[in-house]
Amino acid sequence: MVSAVTVWERPEPPERPTPAPLSRELIIRAAIRLADADGLAAVSLRKVAGVLDVGPMRLYGYIATKEELLDLMVDDVYAGIRPTGDSWREVLLALAELTRRAAHRHEWFADLLGGRPQLGPNALARGEAVLTGLQGIDVDDVMPVVKAVNAYVVGAVRREITERRAERATGMNESEWQRTHGPYLERTFATGKYPALEKVIRDAVHWDVDETFRKGLDYLLDGVEASLSR
Repeated sequence: MVSAVTVWERPEPPERPTPAPLSRELIIRAAIRLADADGLAAVSLRKVAGVLDVGPMRLYGYIATKEELLDLMVDDVYAGIRPTGDSWREVLLALAELTRRAAHRHEWFADLLGGRPQLGPNALARGEAVLTGLQGIDVDDVMPVVKAVNAYVVGAVRREITERRAERATGMNESEWQRTHGPYLERTFATGKYPALEKVIRDAVHWDVDETFRKGLDYLLDGVEASLSR
């Protein structure tokens, strides 16, 4: 069985004197600018070539497919996710917070989180940093713990990004949404069919998005700590 050669193993074409210089780094930067401005739908090899003022065929010496380009974009973002800490809990908190911040800077990153192979040099360095910080945990527990944190972060971040997009699309923030839909909920709760839901909505503290993320993460890590101490 012949293993595939990844884009990170494939050398770039030699430099040549042309009016418009080109490299994988320039291609990645252009693609990220497009995605930051208009989402992943705006990213194509043709559009990236247009940003760089080169013919689309020139890109194929550096990147074979759009899928490779997406892998490179994701790995570029991973360069900014290097969690550190003095304990496994601090490392996992840093992992979660850095990943969340990266997704808030690059909303398209949330769409690709968890759905692409993490084989690039930055992704591997991120993984090494995480696992180095978890050396006090039994080797059999390390991956389930990391996967649990990653699953929480992916779910929470995607929800946050979806809500941000909905707010932009409707022009309606949370307070305006509540004023618009509040009368409907009042009529619905008056039926007496949803007492538990009514109690939570009326009586519970409504944390902001940052507090909600951190509290959920603390609940998860408390559970991990309790499980590891058994």
